[in-house]
Amino acid sequence: MSSRMETKSYMVQMNGNGVCGKTTVNGKTLNENGVNRNGVHGNGVHHVNIKGALYPIKSKSRRQRWEVKPSEMANNTLNPIRAIVDGMKLTPNPEKPMIALSIGEEIPRKIPFRFGGLHHAYSLFFLTADYLHLCSSGDPTVFGNLPTDGAVLQAMKDAIDSQKYNGYAPSVGYLQSRQAVANFYSCPEAPLEAEDVILTSGCSQAIDLAISVLCNPGDNILVPCPGFSLYKTLAVSMGIEVKLYNLLPEKSWEVDLQHMESLIDERTSCLIITNPSNPCGSVFNKKHLQEILKVASRHCVPILADEIYSDMVFPGCSSPSMASLSSDVPILSCGGLAKRWLVPGWRMGWILIHDRDDIFGTEIRQGLVKLSQRILGACSIVQGALEQILDSTPQSFYNNTIGFLKSNSEICFSELSSVPGLNPVMPSGAMYIMIGIDMDHFPDFKNDVDFTERLVTEQSVFCLPASAFEYPNFFRIVVTVPEEMMLEACARIREFCQSHYRPPSRDSNDLDQ
Repeated sequence: MSSRMETKSYMVQMNGNGVCGKTTVNGKTLNENGVNRNGVHGNGVHHVNIKGALYPIKSKSRRQRWEVKPSEMANNTLNPIRAIVDGMKLTPNPEKPMIALSIGEEIPRKIPFRFGGLHHAYSLFFLTADYLHLCSSGDPTVFGNLPTDGAVLQAMKDAIDSQKYNGYAPSVGYLQSRQAVANFYSCPEAPLEAEDVILTSGCSQAIDLAISVLCNPGDNILVPCPGFSLYKTLAVSMGIEVKLYNLLPEKSWEVDLQHMESLIDERTSCLIITNPSNPCGSVFNKKHLQEILKVASRHCVPILADEIYSDMVFPGCSSPSMASLSSDVPILSCGGLAKRWLVPGWRMGWILIHDRDDIFGTEIRQGLVKLSQRILGACSIVQGALEQILDSTPQSFYNNTIGFLKSNSEICFSELSSVPGLNPVMPSGAMYIMIGIDMDHFPDFKNDVDFTERLVTEQSVFCLPASAFEYPNFFRIVVTVPEEMMLEACARIREFCQSHYRPPSRDSNDLDQ
């Protein structure tokens, strides 16, 4: 009995005045508060006196050494592109200036390389190890040949000069700015009001909020393959399973609808559709989008539409927004200024809430508001400029950008289509082209990672291996580089392939016949 008393705290009886009387514990007399001169109960348990009542403080053992570990969320966060590129040995040919067709996010420690005989603003190109590693998102501003429009810059200058936007904005964004986005994207088939818009710190945060509000740990989401790596990076860190549905290169990267539908189960909480596509540059037509919506409707699965490249569609192609075609499927559409307005560093994105039949209701909207309050939202100055940007950017700016991207895509497709062992898929929008590698004809290489690594070593051309998108035996090219640089890069890729290509053996032809 006494041994048990040594490890327990004790109730102290209060008298009628709410004051403790004297108590004896283990032969020791305690004062009227039940505490000895050292402020400790006779059993060695510390107590706190609150308004005359004593509350025990649980005794804790002291840590003997420092042990600070990252959280499970941190450990589960992995960027597939970074994982691939970090493992590559990228040593460019010193005889040839580097051409990076992967496009990074930043250019730290600058080592200058003069590119050929070019004498334009973009002729001084910088190569660093960090630059080669940081290629998880296409940045159209790197070479300086695709500046944003003057009207966009003027809107920012006016917002700064007004001194109205130096403070914190509401977590969901200024009402006037949200209404400007609603007005810009609203259409009769999918009307929008300010309350349907959440402003975010870039499209990446919009995707983060959308996944977070729709999914719980243990749920699964359906993601295109090949597809933007951020979806998996975010989902896995939250304990959400990622199921990859196939895109079909022989059908210009349309969705394999049968495969996609076979992956849906009772824990599927979200279907992600990227249109136009990163990394494929594909654009879904109206009929295909309607077929996707039918699958989502049959299984009552909401759609996260990544439409950051919306309206970046080449002439001759068209692709309406998913929301404009949906009669019953609720959609969270994610977009932003980054690509179409060529200002990715301004970090302005948004979620457009297209509810159908009030399926999202107030709960999803309130959930998005709560999640947006974790940080204080998008840059207030860019918000202040947003209405003017959307209203005053001339159509000619959009047309010129699209015209350049289409021209460069056609150059790349034409040049590489005639290279033995390569199979480019002509894009219809965005700013990417995927190139298939017939690995059977390149026995010197184990896979697409090995192929692109050696391409850097021998020709100083860096393309992103599509294993980074979980789609091996392809590589991705970003078509925002200057035209002269694109032609030079394609010539080097041709030279590289010609030196390593092995035609089918006669024996293999006989077997085929």
